[in-house]
Amino acid sequence: MLAGKRILLIISGGIAAYKCLELIRRLRERGTAVRCILTKAGGQFVTPLAVSALSEDKVYGELFSLTDEAEMGHIQLSRDADLLVVAPATADLLARMATGRADDLASTALLATDKPVLVAPAMNVRMWEHAATKANMALLVERGVMTVGPNEGEMACGEYGLGRMAEAAEILTAIEAYFGTDAPLSGRRALVTSGPTVEAIDPVRYLANRSSGRQGHAIALALARLGAETTLVSGPTRLDDPPGVQVVAVESAEEMLAACQAALPVEVAVCAAAVSDWRVKTQSGQKLKKNGGAPPQIELAVNPDILASLSAAGNKRPRLVVGFAAETEKVVAHAKAKLKSKGCDWILANDVSPGTGIFGGADNLIHLIDGSGVEDWPRMTKQEVAERLARRIAGALDSISGSSGA
Repeated sequence: MLAGKRILLIISGGIAAYKCLELIRRLRERGTAVRCILTKAGGQFVTPLAVSALSEDKVYGELFSLTDEAEMGHIQLSRDADLLVVAPATADLLARMATGRADDLASTALLATDKPVLVAPAMNVRMWEHAATKANMALLVERGVMTVGPNEGEMACGEYGLGRMAEAAEILTAIEAYFGTDAPLSGRRALVTSGPTVEAIDPVRYLANRSSGRQGHAIALALARLGAETTLVSGPTRLDDPPGVQVVAVESAEEMLAACQAALPVEVAVCAAAVSDWRVKTQSGQKLKKNGGAPPQIELAVNPDILASLSAAGNKRPRLVVGFAAETEKVVAHAKAKLKSKGCDWILANDVSPGTGIFGGADNLIHLIDGSGVEDWPRMTKQEVAERLARRIAGALDSISGSSGA
């Protein structure tokens, strides 16, 4: 499972750095090659000699080392691994990762890599709860950075709360999960829609909505992490493409439908995009003028229903079709009606009223509705929703395959 894998472990400055020695030992026991970058601050807590002895490899620390550059350039160092692990991931290093700094070997390697990254945050509870740290973590998660911890407990500073670095065994479990010991969707194909659609009125104006695309992008990433070959069809967002996902960029609902149909066949389709219900029937080829201040007469036409179309795709219909119902009132009742009218298998309903902070925000509150009833989920981050949904999809597809004799 881990034998033959290559880990680049970045150890930054924090009392929790001592836990990395146990992590290195456990990885080496499993036949994993471990190469380490030890930051200057990290060297105040563990010695290069101890790290080198356990990893059975040279320890790197200086960005401008001619000897190191001759043996292993910092670009190659970052790309020679199958996975980068940052433990402990201090508030400072997380901030530098979020802003793209490259002022030491650790941050340069993280910026230069094209490989997946797992971070194990460790810091004082006040630092963890600070708005800046929360924003940095949210941005990194959106970019596809994986996390383990932090845990709650007593800290070296004497305070109690979230901020303790995950134990070596927990980090090891997260690494094993990434390397496919936990990939229940391996060999399956998935389709996810995300973001808003943009319906042109004229060359400069359009109809759209406030969807950020965070939930759809998170779902695509979660499905890919469970091994699914995932296609993400997305309207315009400000988000980075999820790693390991094929992304198809579209603007209008008609373009989104065409891209979804081109992606078939798939075993699961998750329609998380906020698709505009209407489009302008006749777009103007030129910018509309005020004409003395009188508003133009704009006639609307009904857009194609992507969820219903995928649910009625005949022999190309996905085995599992999942839709979203963003409502501002009677959330569950409207979602039940949508489940019936669209012909899909599940509906994930959420309240997007202005006071909830869900539409465009980082959290979500889901009610999963299927033929057997309603399952109320607690409020959680959109990444946590995505991971829970991906797990549920994996279980459902296994059940479907089993019942069909596949």
